[in-house]
Amino acid sequence: MNNERKTGMIAITEMRLPAAFVAMRGKPSKSNQMIRNLVRFAQARSCPILFLLFLSCTHMFAQGPGGRGGPPLTAKQAAPVDLTGYWVAVIVEDWKYRMIPANKGDYSGLPLNTVARKTADSWDPGKDPPPAADCRNYGAANLMRQPGRLHVTWQDDQTLKLESDAGTQTRLLSFAPSQSQGGDWQGVSLAAWDKAGSLQVVTTRLKPGFLRSNGVPYSARTTLAEYFDRVEFPDGNLYLVISTTVEDPANLTAPSLTSVHFKKQSDGAGWNPTVCR
Repeated sequence: MNNERKTGMIAITEMRLPAAFVAMRGKPSKSNQMIRNLVRFAQARSCPILFLLFLSCTHMFAQGPGGRGGPPLTAKQAAPVDLTGYWVAVIVEDWKYRMIPANKGDYSGLPLNTVARKTADSWDPGKDPPPAADCRNYGAANLMRQPGRLHVTWQDDQTLKLESDAGTQTRLLSFAPSQSQGGDWQGVSLAAWDKAGSLQVVTTRLKPGFLRSNGVPYSARTTLAEYFDRVEFPDGNLYLVISTTVEDPANLTAPSLTSVHFKKQSDGAGWNPTVCR
């Protein structure tokens, strides 16, 4: 199996994490009630009470110029930060698992249960496509950890579109109830701005895939909770910090917590979509 991965298009650094990044590693513990509300809504979209909870989160910033009596702002109008543009991965965490295929049987740092270990142990790399070409590595639960670039735009006033050149994937982060049934690699994502200016996203209804490239599984029961934060440094560089919690009762004994970092680019230089199968 080919253990090499293209690195020319990736911003790789050996530096230690900036203090601002380190301080944000505990981010998933913030505003847990809001996340729980979004999760409940994602799991029971037909429940009127959860619908109201979701709307409450979605319109946290959505008071019109006239105050409570004004028309609600759209998610795009209410955005406390601008996440749009091109972003390149800065590999400062879990380098060996993100830049090269993981060795079979290496489950370090993953809270796998017996069933997941058995499944991963049965993985045969000789019978599968190379990890860089295997779509199971590009589902939402693992996509942000891939070395590559992101392109973030507004698809409409209530939907952020996040494209990844790694695996040529597109995620739609909706601030309004989605009619999608999911079941594909990116599932269904519900988004909301929080009071601190973070973008919170909860994704469910995923097609089963790999949490790590060596056959570690995640199931259709997986819930992915993410915080997207834009961080500006004194030198003018902008970074996107994505803090992630993966919960999968079918394969994990505890939530899996990770964070990844992207640097803002001035344009789409280096954008290089690679198709998976």
